[in-house]
Amino acid sequence: MLIRPGFVQSGSNMAPLKTMKRTMAAFALALALALAAGLPLASIGQAQQKQLSIGTGDPGGVYFPLGGAVASVLAKALPDLHATVEVTGGSVDNIRLIAAGQSDLGFTMADAAMDAMQGQEKFKNNKVPLQALLVVYPNRMHVVTLEGSGIETLTDLKGKHVSTGSPGSATEIMASRAIEVIGFDKDKDMQRERLGVVESVNALTDKRIDAFFWVGGIPTAAIATLATTPGVRMKLINHADIVDKMNEKYGKLYSKSRIKAGTYPGTRTDSDVAEVWNLIVTGNRMSDEDAYKIAKTLVEKKDDIVKVHKEAESFSLDNQVQDRSPVPFHPGALKYFKEKGVGG
Repeated sequence: MLIRPGFVQSGSNMAPLKTMKRTMAAFALALALALAAGLPLASIGQAQQKQLSIGTGDPGGVYFPLGGAVASVLAKALPDLHATVEVTGGSVDNIRLIAAGQSDLGFTMADAAMDAMQGQEKFKNNKVPLQALLVVYPNRMHVVTLEGSGIETLTDLKGKHVSTGSPGSATEIMASRAIEVIGFDKDKDMQRERLGVVESVNALTDKRIDAFFWVGGIPTAAIATLATTPGVRMKLINHADIVDKMNEKYGKLYSKSRIKAGTYPGTRTDSDVAEVWNLIVTGNRMSDEDAYKIAKTLVEKKDDIVKVHKEAESFSLDNQVQDRSPVPFHPGALKYFKEKGVGG
């Protein structure tokens, strides 16, 4: 497995990650995770290996460690593949990298993938042909603040300093939709920041923002760190009541979910939240044979991926149903699912 910087979204342009420091930190994290899980690292530079680039996300989230585990599992099971892991801004950037031919696979939330296929929102007038290799796990929307902030519901965000996620992330898409359906303008009714999860945690701790949105798997490492910070009492805001309105406006993409008490240290009550499924997608260049091998490997070797993050428990056949993905399954992946009695 090789870790390399991908791209983060800056305005309308794709820009390299700003510093070598972040790249080296990301590499160290993925290396430690892979070694702790007992996963082998692929050798670099073998002459006849196919190159496979995987777009992930912020090192403080879940896409990144899962992407590292996926790369290591594929390297062990498919020695003809040499996987590299891209540190990116998240779903939107991963899809753009696929469209540009700079990545072969990418993690994405279902809503961002639908926008890409339809040429809407951040992909306006630029449709991206995508195919799903695997429905992976549900992302929960976290709305995070601190005790004493005066924020109890989404409507209390009015007039506050709020981060809605980094540019190039599907967090920003889902947060913007949540804000819209409660009747707010994200740029007029609050003082908005656009920070990744690690930056949001730091800003909240330093009281430079009052709350932030994050859409990710549970537990998310950066939020777990916030929950254990001395002198900080983290609070998650309930918002499952907006799911029906979001689905009415944007299509049946979202569902009600719950982050159970104790998921993050010190949380004493359940939080009712919105969720959306994640996918691993590719473009229209991957062969049926490669798609078949990759889907088969990720399902059958999921126990190795679970060693890195428990969300990989959802890398299972019973989740491979088209209702959970607005993106059609790749014919190669679909062939494997049907052999196992799953219709796709």
